[in-house]
Parts: sequence; C-alpha cells; structure tokens
Amino acid sequence: MKLRNLGAFGVAALFAVSACSPSGATQTPRPSGAATPGASASGAAKGTVKIGVELPMSGGEAPNGQPTMRGVKLAVDEANAKGGIGGYMLELTVKDDAVNGKNNPEQGAKNMTDLVADEAVVGVVGPFNSAVARVQIPITNDAGLLQCSPANTNEGLTKPEFGALTFRKNFPDRINYIRVATTDDIQGPAGAAYAFNDLKTKNALIIDDETTFGKGVADNFQKEWEKLGGTVAQRVPANKDTTNFVPLLTAAKDKNPDVVYYGGVTTSGGGLMAKQMEQAGLGGIPVVGPDGILDGSGAVASSFIGIAGAKTNGHSTVAAIGEFPAKADFDARFKAAFAADAEFANPGAYSGPGYACATVILKSLEEAAKTATDMKSLREGVRAYATNPANSFDTVLGKTSFDKNGDNNQKFISFYKVDPAGADGKGAWVYVKQQDFGAK
Repeated sequence: MKLRNLGAFGVAALFAVSACSPSGATQTPRPSGAATPGASASGAAKGTVKIGVELPMSGGEAPNGQPTMRGVKLAVDEANAKGGIGGYMLELTVKDDAVNGKNNPEQGAKNMTDLVADEAVVGVVGPFNSAVARVQIPITNDAGLLQCSPANTNEGLTKPEFGALTFRKNFPDRINYIRVATTDDIQGPAGAAYAFNDLKTKNALIIDDETTFGKGVADNFQKEWEKLGGTVAQRVPANKDTTNFVPLLTAAKDKNPDVVYYGGVTTSGGGLMAKQMEQAGLGGIPVVGPDGILDGSGAVASSFIGIAGAKTNGHSTVAAIGEFPAKADFDARFKAAFAADAEFANPGAYSGPGYACATVILKSLEEAAKTATDMKSLREGVRAYATNPANSFDTVLGKTSFDKNGDNNQKFISFYKVDPAGADGKGAWVYVKQQDFGAK
C-alpha cells in the first residue's frame, strides 16, 4: 500500500450532550424545538420520525460511546432548529450495548431488535464495536433498516471475500449497512508501518483479545509487519476477561521485544496490559494499538491513559480523519457546548464520524420524503438512497459516498501518541499525522 502524508482536511461540526442510560435502556432526548410525536409544526407537518443510536454508553465504554453519540445528537438538534427534515421533526432513540462496562453482542442484538420493531425509526447510527455489528447486521438487513457505523473496522462486515454475505443470507443483494470508518485490512497494516518506520522498532510482541475486532486487526498488523521485515517475538492470545497480563509479559521478556502491539480495546484489557508492562520488566517500550485504545485523556479514569498512566509510551491508530482546517473552531464550539460536562467536555475520535453518519441519514430522509407514502416506504427510501453508489454526501469528513459493499470512499488513518504533560499532567492523546491509504 502506498502512503501519503496529508495536510489538514476540511470539516466542521458541533456537538450536544445526552446523559448515560442503563445498559440496554432507551433514551429519547428531545432536542430544543422538537415537536412531540405526531404533532404539526412549522416545517414539520408530517410529525416526528426517529434516528436510532446504538453504542456502548456506560461504564468503561462511555469514553467511546458518549462523545460519538454527541455528534449524532448535534446533527439532529441542528436539523430540528431549522424546522426538521422533509416535513418531519426528529427524535433520538439511544440504546446502550455495554453490560458491566463492556460492549456486549447479545445486548446489541436485543437493542437492534427493538429499533427494528419501531416503525418510526428510519435509520440507526452504530454500533461502535465490530463484534456487535456481526449480530446486528442480519437483523437490520432482514428489516431493510439503514445502519451507519461511525467506528466499525472489521473488513468481514462488508467485503464478500471476507465473508460478508453470511450477514445478509436472506437478502444478499440488499445493502443496508454502511460505514464511514476505514477497514482493518488498512488499519492493521498502517499500525505496522508506523511501528516499523516511525518508531524504528523491529521485534514485536503481539497480543490480541480474541474478539472479532482485536484478533482481526492484530492478524493484519502481523502480516504487514513481517512483510516489512519485522520479527515477531511472540504472538499471544489473551481473552477479553484477562486482568493479569504479568505472566505472559514476563514470559516474552527474554525474547527482547522492542514494541508491543495490542489488538483490542481498553475494556478488554488494553490499559491494564500497558500498566502491567512495568511490573514485567518491559516498562518504557512503545505500546501500539488500534482505535479501541484511544478513548479519552487521563482525566477519564476508565480510559486507556487513565488506567495505564500518563507516562505510558502509548501510540494509536484511528480509522478516521484526525486534522482539518476548521479544527480550532470545531474544538472551541464543542468545548463551549459541554463546558459543564467535566468528563466529556472534549470531542472524541469518532464524534465527527458520528455526525457524518447522522448527516447521511438526514440527507437520505430528505430525499426519501419526497416520494414516500407511508413509514414503510420512507424507511426503504432512506436505505435505498444512502446505499446507492451514485449518491454522495457533504459531511464533516468531506464528500463521502459508499461503494457496492457499503464501504466509504475515504481510506484515511490518523496516528496519535500519549503526551504525559497533557490534561494537566494526567496524560492526553496528541495528533501525530494522518496518511491516505487510498492514494495511487
């Protein structure tokens, strides 16, 4: 793959806040100016439709889901402030797939079944985790409900050569699932190239959490790492319930790894593993991971930095655009909106992608509303417009369109590292660079 350093890339967005809900619970935050269901209002004579949000919202997953949800809510608030979309006012229905602080596929399936059953839901933003997407896509595909993920990266969710048809067995030719994130067959190799070329490391200890996401991205990292000439000191599985990494880290120490790649997320052990490296005699060497570990500053106790500590030598890829010309304005507006929110006052890595998914749904709703005769045809119109490769969308991430499999046209990976001085000495992620893996 050819890499190309990018300059700033244009995007601007605002965000709004919503409180955590209990696991699996439904929230319907009513944005300022929203009509009650079925009510008539200026620009909203047809009543109210719903945008579903299905993300991990509580416990250790809150640093992922909460900032992402705010991006969706902002788009809805802005549309309602202008009188709605296509004659409809908008309402959010937010579902939480975190159970005991971790994303849970079974809860995700229950949540999506509820959203599908509500005929007023015309599209869903989510999920965040690929393992949850595996159980949700068959449900939404059967129902013909549009689903846009801001963060799923496992390539098998969309690409037939990686098994995507297993998720739409009854309607193999009907695409209903799209995403604005870059896939792991790009993110994994990007992490390998960064560790090899930028960090100048050569001997990797690779650990994965045995989940769909974690194992998949680690597999892709390893393939590219070996292709570049790196050696694998050891490849170790450590399931998502692992709390003591010291034995496996100590066993690998004699193989002299100069970098650790963790395929997984913070809640499956990423932060604990990094924290315990010191105890195993591996303190100070770089820890590289995918976007599952970039989940807030050290001021958030449940984040990767909050658990591992500000001095951890942490590095992360993010499957989205990181820098853009309007970023200063974007950050200022976000912070102003959440000044009273001590924990989530700053945008997260997938706040912009969440806003982008909402934009795609709202534009598709605007077009579908022109010809729809009832809720069933409206839902189908939204799905058909969003997944048509001939259509493009002006989003906060730039102009976006989706291919025949539902993958977006952008192939950006952003890179971040831990700054121990950030967040008043508690540690924070800082931007390093972004690269375009789609450049020819």
